[in-house]
Amino acid sequence: MAKGGAKPPKGKKVTLKVAKTCIKITFDGKRRLDLSKMGITTFPRCILKLEDIDELDLSRNMIKKIPEAIDKFQNLRWLDLHSNQIDKLPETIGNLQNLIFLNLSNNKLTARSLPMELNQLKNLRNLNIGLNHIDNLPTTLGALKELQEVGVFDNLLTLIPNSIAKLPKLKKLNTKRNPFPGPTEEEIFIDNIKRLETLYLVEEKDLCPPCLRKCQEERDKLNKLKNTVPAPLRKPNFSSLMTPNSLAKENQAEWR
Repeated sequence: MAKGGAKPPKGKKVTLKVAKTCIKITFDGKRRLDLSKMGITTFPRCILKLEDIDELDLSRNMIKKIPEAIDKFQNLRWLDLHSNQIDKLPETIGNLQNLIFLNLSNNKLTARSLPMELNQLKNLRNLNIGLNHIDNLPTTLGALKELQEVGVFDNLLTLIPNSIAKLPKLKKLNTKRNPFPGPTEEEIFIDNIKRLETLYLVEEKDLCPPCLRKCQEERDKLNKLKNTVPAPLRKPNFSSLMTPNSLAKENQAEWR
């Protein structure tokens, strides 16, 4: 270790000249600036001069902060920031009114670092905030009526708000690997009792032999279940829950 402690990585410095060479034209004629996988540690402010770009890819770097001036990209329709170290989003991100795709997966975001202004992205169709540290979702995201795909996998969620789950155009909601609470053993036991206690009053003489045998079998099940003492309840154990970044390699196809 160097004297005075380890220095943080400097990362690659992106100049305006370098950025211009990274602009490509997409198949539908849009201008895309691809600065992914370049070891960038600080958002390159020089690219704010390229405010007419339509797509911006800064994924798979080491960026921690997104500047307030991000809203200079008023033409932006596609923004990919996945696999960085972002722990907070600026409120001005809500000013990107043309945005239809936003990927923030595999960062360090929490519920508090999601600004309310996200609900202003009225044209957003695809939102990915999986692989973060989010324990609850703002219900205001339900204002994004154009959303078709939402990724919230590998977070700390225990509930999905109805305002999000019932979005009118939603086609895909990925909630995998969140610690959602399941029914307890006691609730399962009580539910089974209620199910078996549904009775239909008939006389034995009115039943055919197969139906009579079936009723007797159900009665035996009910008696046996009533005489069974449910096992002591155990506290939920999420031993398989891992920190988001530890699953990155296994789930790249989902969060890209």
